Amino acid sequence: MEHSTGIKVPRLKVGSQGLEVSRLGLGCGSLSGILNAPLSHEAGGAILKQAFNKGITFFDTADLYGKDGDNKIMIGKALKDLPREQVQLASKFGICMADKARAEVRGDPQYVRQCIEASLRRLDVDYIDLYYQHRVDQSVPIEETMGELKKLVEEGKIRYIGLSEASAGTIRRAHAVHPITAVQMEYSLWSRDIEEDVVPLCRQLGIGIVAYSPLGHGFFGGKGMVESLPSESFLTLHPRFTGDNQEKNRSIYVRFAGLAAKHSCTPPQLALAWLLHQGHDVVPIPATTKIQNLEANIASLGVKLKAKDLKEIGEAINVDEVGGDREYGIFSKYTYKLADTPPYKN
Repeated sequence: MEHSTGIKVPRLKVGSQGLEVSRLGLGCGSLSGILNAPLSHEAGGAILKQAFNKGITFFDTADLYGKDGDNKIMIGKALKDLPREQVQLASKFGICMADKARAEVRGDPQYVRQCIEASLRRLDVDYIDLYYQHRVDQSVPIEETMGELKKLVEEGKIRYIGLSEASAGTIRRAHAVHPITAVQMEYSLWSRDIEEDVVPLCRQLGIGIVAYSPLGHGFFGGKGMVESLPSESFLTLHPRFTGDNQEKNRSIYVRFAGLAAKHSCTPPQLALAWLLHQGHDVVPIPATTKIQNLEANIASLGVKLKAKDLKEIGEAINVDEVGGDREYGIFSKYTYKLADTPPYKN
């Protein structure tokens, strides 16, 4: 059973710098193919426009999404039919693929400048509302990266600065150069390690928390559990969706699905509702390529949970029981836990 979709998506301030966004955002990476085959610009644009019509105005993209900036070009086309001033556009820079097996992370000022100019051109906009460093460049002091981002704010090319996958120490140092508006981290029922240090620091400093992969890369929607993975999906290589870990995690999914039925909602709705109840400073940005899933995600706003429900749900997904690391391969060395660890400079 799904909750009614006749819900108006509320708005909130993310961080203390004045940025107002929709309570739910839309992760746009999947529109260009990460967990699935890429959509056409027409089909992707239809998702974006429907999201906007339903009250979701916070769109999240990145240099990494789509070949040669294709995700941004798709979004730029859709924006032509939407009021730009009512859209909060977030983008991320800093990861470039050297080839299919190697990623490079850069945060030097010259590269920051190069990325923003390319993003503005592909999106065909004058400014980006929230601009994140996608991963921390461990060879460039965060102060240097932030110095260039501060210049972009002063020039009006970006309005707010964010960090993604940054450690508490890096966030604190960056915030001293220029206020950080939001930190984007993987956060879901089966990825909760940021609750120990990053979440408390963000709340201390007045920084919003944007939760990417709030459905566990589709785990809570049944990907790899009750439905097979598309051949194009990177999840076919992800440690949580392969081998013995997949079987171990399937039992967790079955248990959680039973709990969702108890709350008269779907598993992804319950997973999103749990996250939405973690605080008004937490903004999930689930991705989807289907309008019916978009509407079901919005309906999660109607799932009301009490303290005892949150406790039961949290205990049903014991993070110590989850099989496999949350990152893998080329990205594993850039997780935030390593960002303050020697030999890295940050």
